Amino acid sequence: MRASETSPPLLNRWTVAAAVAGNTLEFYDFLTYSTFAVFIGQAYFPSGSAFASLLLTLATFGVGFVTRPLGGLILGAYADRAGRRPALVLTITLMTAGTLALALTPTYGTIGVLAPLILIAGRLVQGLALGGDFGPATALLLECAPAGRRALFVSWQNASQGIAICAAGLVGLLLSLLLPVQQLAQWGWRLAFAVGLLIVPVGLYMRRRLPETLEAPGSHGGRAVLGLLWRRHRQLVVLGVLIILCLTVTAYLTSYMTTYALTSLGMATSDAMLATITTGVFMGAGALWGGQLSDRFGITPVMIVPRIVLTLAVYPAFLLLVKFPRTGVLVGVTALITTLGALSAAAATAALAAAFPNSVRSSGTAVCYAASVSIFGGTTQFVITWLIGVTGDRLAPAYYLIAASLVSLWAMFRLPGQHRLERVLI
Repeated sequence: MRASETSPPLLNRWTVAAAVAGNTLEFYDFLTYSTFAVFIGQAYFPSGSAFASLLLTLATFGVGFVTRPLGGLILGAYADRAGRRPALVLTITLMTAGTLALALTPTYGTIGVLAPLILIAGRLVQGLALGGDFGPATALLLECAPAGRRALFVSWQNASQGIAICAAGLVGLLLSLLLPVQQLAQWGWRLAFAVGLLIVPVGLYMRRRLPETLEAPGSHGGRAVLGLLWRRHRQLVVLGVLIILCLTVTAYLTSYMTTYALTSLGMATSDAMLATITTGVFMGAGALWGGQLSDRFGITPVMIVPRIVLTLAVYPAFLLLVKFPRTGVLVGVTALITTLGALSAAAATAALAAAFPNSVRSSGTAVCYAASVSIFGGTTQFVITWLIGVTGDRLAPAYYLIAASLVSLWAMFRLPGQHRLERVLI
């Protein structure tokens, strides 16, 4: 029977905050890394070519995505075996270790080749944790939410990304205004990562007190969970990976706008940072709006219509930005892409989580998310940077997003229509 019919809603604002804490830390860390990629490259990958140094930095960040599918398999199955709460406590602990490695590791000039090796090890640990966090957190939000508001509560997963990006942008802007470029390059960028670690003790404390929504914790092993997922739901997993493709490419592309403005458009640092803040504000607001619209009008139209509009609008938007690389145009283009992407993402996340039954919801969602983000999210910024460098075409981000959206739209139309939020059983 439905949880909402047997007990009052378990969710409150602190429960939601605890559930999305890992996702928040992930995107804060990611955006901070992206924002200071040039400085991190100088610290850990000194090279005679600034372009080569930037590529090595982005490639190292992408290494963290290699272990995401493994995290999705292991930790997602763990959440469907032992429960959502213990899995979420474990993932945030592992995330902390990965972030500390980046914040505290000395530079290449100090310890030589050990510096990039430690950095890579930290990214691998963090990738493992992040691959397993999204599934149980999304499952918990969906299973605790009252009927008629499930999409809204799940949308906080996407909204938390916007909040984190906005926070990272504000911290980056503040540091760029307070510190000279030389100090920012030497040690100032580490402060931004230290700020992100402040969420850890609060998130860990709250996650230990989360409600448990798995029907029968400990009733079956992790191998049995994955076996059930493969036998009965592998087609849904494939569709989920393809649906999340456009979500992750959009999110990582808009998060790249600051670096794009700096390296491709030649804008000032303080002006370019506004793209990050814009991304955060409109991603958070757009996701919550998408959740509200999905609960009111249904998840399918909200998932598909904004994505079609975005596919048609992204090329002329980037064309305008390249011809008129001004602050107002940068903010407007970033806001447009982010809002449309967030509307669709909120509905798609809820639709995918609702499609899996309680017994494999965490592992199914985690595997879809981790695999797609690992393959496409971890490579988005590298591929875009490489395409711009090789072709000299600054419209490369638009082409890449259009291709990703077309693939995902095909999968969205094939997602089984009988799965609706009001039919979620736990």
